[in-house]
Amino acid sequence: MNDIPLYPFTSHTIPFNYGKLRYHFVDDGPRTNARAVLMLHGNPTWSFYYRNVINALKGEHRCIVPDHMGCGLSDKPQDYPYTLQQHIANVRSLIERLDVKELDLVLHDWGGAIGMGLAMQIPERIRRIVVLNTAAFLSPRIPFRIDICRTPVLGDFAIRGLNAFAKAALFMAVARREKLTPEIKDGLLLPYDSWENRVAILRFVQDIPMTPRHPTWKLMQDIEAALPQFKNRKMMICWGMKDWCFDKSFLRTWREKFPDAEVNEFADAGHYVLEDAWEQIAPKISAFLR
Repeated sequence: MNDIPLYPFTSHTIPFNYGKLRYHFVDDGPRTNARAVLMLHGNPTWSFYYRNVINALKGEHRCIVPDHMGCGLSDKPQDYPYTLQQHIANVRSLIERLDVKELDLVLHDWGGAIGMGLAMQIPERIRRIVVLNTAAFLSPRIPFRIDICRTPVLGDFAIRGLNAFAKAALFMAVARREKLTPEIKDGLLLPYDSWENRVAILRFVQDIPMTPRHPTWKLMQDIEAALPQFKNRKMMICWGMKDWCFDKSFLRTWREKFPDAEVNEFADAGHYVLEDAWEQIAPKISAFLR
């Protein structure tokens, strides 16, 4: 077990790059069949973000929750291809090594693109999908406060030097700030305590594809084009309506692409919707997957 407060899960790792890198994940709950709930986090969070959902589900469901390379308790190599394509490949490698045959997806932030990118590759294994303030499609919208973090030198200094991105999220990404106790704040920031350990936070921001010239643009196009094949899957959307980044326009796009999805709007929740409203969302996810 870990000795991290609020994170009572056993750490597991698999080796990448001929054993030079460790990829960390939580694997909790019964392993009585080949189905699992795969929860994918975004930036700048880590598997800690899903702690309450894991605790709610692990009695009935196998919960697999990786830390993307450079995030959480995974290694943080300085010279690494921190791209959407690589993150998808890493998650697929994890699923293959664990021999999981059927997946329910829970997706937040960058986890949407990574998860649906994985689903595009193995559609036959996807059963149900839970969407939490995320996107898996191109958008012309990018908030100024995120776009400025993509500026060379300035972005490096702000994100890696000052830890401004992760620290700002502690009040910008939540609507009910009183719920973020010092212990929760410490948990969210714990892996990102140095210049070196913040490398993936910066690379995620830089990997946002805003023009066709961006190397991730084509892959995001392909993921978006593949979404219609999942219209026959059960989908539940839980959306924090005070999210200034993944705002109502993103929710509207999800509704258009999946008109049969069950949609739950949380008026008093922001981007970190599981911090603001996990007490309402975790039981909904549990019932939905059941």
